[in-house]
This record gives sequence, structure tokens and C-alpha cells, in this order.
Amino acid sequence: MTVSGTATGVRVRIAPSPTGEPHVGTAYIALFNYLFAKKHGGEFILRIEDTDATRSTPEFETKVLDALKWCGLEWKEGPDIGGPYGPYRQSDRKEMYQPYGQELLDKGHAFRCFCTPARLEQMRETQRAAGKPPKYDGLCLNLTAEEVTSRMAAGETTVIRMKIPAEGSCDFTDGVYGDVSIPWDSVDMQVLIKADGMPTYHMANVIDDHLMKITHVARGEEWLASVPKHILLYRYFDWDQPVFMHLSLMRNADKSKLSKRKNPTSISYYSALGYIPEALMNFLGLFFVQIAEGEELLTMDELSEKFDPENLSKAGAIFDIQKLDWLNGRWIREKLSEEEFQARVLAWAMENDRLKEGLRLSQTRISKLGELPDLAGFLLKSDLGLQPSDFAKIKSPPEEILEILNTVQPDLEKILEWNVETIEAELRAIADRMGKKLKVVVSPLFVAVSGSSRSLPLFDSMAILGRSVVRQRLKLASQAVAALVGSK
Repeated sequence: MTVSGTATGVRVRIAPSPTGEPHVGTAYIALFNYLFAKKHGGEFILRIEDTDATRSTPEFETKVLDALKWCGLEWKEGPDIGGPYGPYRQSDRKEMYQPYGQELLDKGHAFRCFCTPARLEQMRETQRAAGKPPKYDGLCLNLTAEEVTSRMAAGETTVIRMKIPAEGSCDFTDGVYGDVSIPWDSVDMQVLIKADGMPTYHMANVIDDHLMKITHVARGEEWLASVPKHILLYRYFDWDQPVFMHLSLMRNADKSKLSKRKNPTSISYYSALGYIPEALMNFLGLFFVQIAEGEELLTMDELSEKFDPENLSKAGAIFDIQKLDWLNGRWIREKLSEEEFQARVLAWAMENDRLKEGLRLSQTRISKLGELPDLAGFLLKSDLGLQPSDFAKIKSPPEEILEILNTVQPDLEKILEWNVETIEAELRAIADRMGKKLKVVVSPLFVAVSGSSRSLPLFDSMAILGRSVVRQRLKLASQAVAALVGSK
């Protein structure tokens, strides 16, 4: 792998989108970039890619920053600290991209497209029905300048699309996969500038990497197929392209993709359960080093010393929760002094005001302090150990309980800002949609979230626990109730 860079030296970045809970996959990619920068005396940059205005929120951006800081990662430049190549939030750079879109039009490397969403969907349906991969069919590719001018003057909505070579292939060398060849006829005529003037991911990504002098782009292998579009943009602008490195995705033991539908993936989930950041980074860092058995316990500095980007596996990084548990236990026992351990426990309990809020809600519900563990202990538990029998006392039949749990889970994902008010509003709306009384809907949720039918107020408890923990508890509750249904 070539490690050269510009006069600025090696510069790498992590560029998450603030559209959901920060994923452990983001930490995995960020750690690689961080270690790569440390290894080569370079700089690690944080950029927020929020071109998806409908799903990006300030709350999620804050969560991304907090999660990466919790992981122990430090960046030289970013939206929170600034830097010489800012702004570091794409929505703040909107005006920068317009001239580049016009430049591509002027050079003949892009064209204006007037196709409506309805027309594009019909086109894709026809292609899928014919067994072809859906991609733009080039309808607007050869419009004359006069046609374009008159249609824009008439107020028609337009986007800017890139032109793609008609034949041949895009050949490049990837830092992990080696020589790669992708035929141009498999590459879509990507939209570069959307109708609202915002760039798409691909356009903004390339322009920002160039302007921020990024020398090496390390990201997940799911972006490998997008490299031809990016290389083409570098060529169209006559810019030097960075070195591309595509890391194997983290997978489950059965080789399936790590996803929140199957298992906990949010960094906040692991933080809430009491994993310590050094252990999580240690676990993720083992995918990037060559070590002998018995050398697994590594600090960030030790990971940096052993970091070996030349020998990365393409087989896939297996997210083995048992190994993470083992490493976390070793860190707690072997790396923390008694004083450090006590301080960590207190900091963890106070995280997101969990203990403070739990005590506030408990004060009017107990007659002696010794009742606290039974009433509020669920806020600090990593596993409630739910059994099918825990749901047996609920008046609703198991089939109805399962329907409620399976309806609530995806609907709660629609909440943008997770707080008491939004949770209550969504659960009331769910009850209305299901044609059930609110009491019927929330009864199984009490057990799912707290492990008991007598607990702290449900909406407050869900807000304190956080989205990622609630998601997992509802999933485990569904499994328990499904067993109850299956046994009938």
C-alpha cells in the first residue's frame, strides 16, 4: 500500500451521517483511521455528512460526537473544534458545491435531468421485471441546450447527473482488495446535485475529501462498488485521487451482516451495559493487528504499535460478543485499580443521569431505602433474564401481547428525538392505530422494559434507558412471548 500523501502528510477522516444511533461499525472504521494516522504521524479528521436532510438531526450528531469521544478517539479537526478546512458539517458547506456542479456541466461531464420521481420508479420497476439491475436509462442524456434552457425557464424541477463511459472498465488498486476492475456499464449515472441544491453523498464526499486534502480513504467494503463514480469525479475535476482502502464488514458468527434488527449495534448500548471503552477499542483493534495467543490485552498505544494495515483480512471481522465480554472482564480485573474501578462504576451509574433520574422517580414510591434495588434496579441491569412466565400475569392473551411488542418495536424507531414526551405521544398513537386502550398496550411493555409489572413510570423509564437498550429489551421480550405462543 502506498503511504505518501501531500505536502500536508497523511490525512484520514471518519465521516458519519447523523441519521441514527452511532453504530459499532462506525467505531470500527474510525479506529482504523485513527490508528492509521498515529502509525504514519498523520492527522485524523472528523466530518459530519448530513446531506440527508430528512433523517439527519442535531440530536444524532451530538450522539455521534459523544460516542466517538467515549471511545477515546481524538480528532485534529472537526465540527466541534474547527480547523483550517472547515466547515466540517456538509449542510454548512452547501454553497461550496454549486460551482463544481456547474463546472461538470460546462465540461460536458454531467447533464441536467428532468425525470420525475414517478417516471424513475416506473423505469426501475420495468428493469426489475426484466431481471435487470435498476439504473438510469439516459432519457435526458442528449437534451439540447435549448431544450434544457426552456424547460428550466418553465419551472421544471431538475437535478444534475454525471456521465459514465459507455464501454471499458474502471481499474484501480485497493489497499485491502488489491487490483479491482468494475465494468462501466454496471455504474449508474449518479445524481450529483439534488433538486434542492444539496449535493448527494458521492459528490460532496469527493469534493470534501479533495478540499480537506484527505490522502487515504478507509471505509467499509459496502462502498467498494461506488469507487468508479468517485474516481471518475476525480478525473473530471483533474484532481489527484486518494488511496482507497475498503475494510471487511463486521459480521455475526453465522457470517450475516451485523444489523440492529438482529443484535445490539449501538455504541450507546455497550456503554449503557457497562462495557468500558478501552475494552471495546481493544476488541475492535484486534481486527487490525497480528498477535500471538496471550497478547490480546492491548491499550490504544499498544494497538498503534502493532497496527498492520498491510495484512488486513478480507474474510470479515466477526463480532464475537463472548470475546468482548472476556476482554471487558479482563480490563476490569487487570487494568483498573480499586480507586479507578470505583470511579468508573459511579461514572457509569450517573451516565445520562440514569441514577439521578431513577432516584427522583423512586422517592415517592418507596417506604424504605432497601426497596430501591427491586424498584429501580432494572435501570442498571445488563440483562433482565426475561422468561415466558414473566408475561403470564398480563390479562391479554399471548398472541395479543406478541402483536403489541412486534408493532411497538419498529414504530418506536420512527421517533427522531428520544424523550418522555415523544415516547408517550408515539405509544398513544400506536394504541389508537391498533384500536386498543393505552393500558392494554403498555402493560406488556412494563414487563419488557423493567422485568416487573410494578415499576417506575414507563415513559420515563424508557427515556432513561435510552433507545438502544429499550430496542434490545423489546426484542428479547418478543422472543420470550413467542415461546409462550408456541407452547400453546
